[in-house]
Amino acid sequence: MTTPVNVEHPRSAAALRSVQLLVASYLAISVLTLIAIIALRNHSSIVNDAVWTRGTIVVASAALTFLFARSAARGSRRGYLRLRIVSAVMFVAIVVIISLPGVFPLWMKGEQAVCGLLLLGVALLVNGKHLRSVFTRVA
Repeated sequence: MTTPVNVEHPRSAAALRSVQLLVASYLAISVLTLIAIIALRNHSSIVNDAVWTRGTIVVASAALTFLFARSAARGSRRGYLRLRIVSAVMFVAIVVIISLPGVFPLWMKGEQAVCGLLLLGVALLVNGKHLRSVFTRVA
């Protein structure tokens, strides 16, 4: 068991609050998107199999990202590392989704762009010099 990192410094606490807000927004948008997918399931022109798959995966990854952000905010090095990895991987996946021609409808690409911007904010904060130094200090 590793000792939790002290994240009570005002700068660290503020950065981690911002991360949690961005991730909570990502989760909320993802859940609302899945609800829209369910509501529009009979409209094959706007909800296809790719939309169902992507929508479900995004909600699952957003929920995990939310848990990792909470864990990091409590000082968990593992949570922080997982948050760094997941935010970067999901951002890249979103860039790919947006760039694929014809697979996803325009509305989903727009939703993914918003999610991508939120995750870019998370990635920039958690990979920034301050939080990296906080989580890499030896206890």
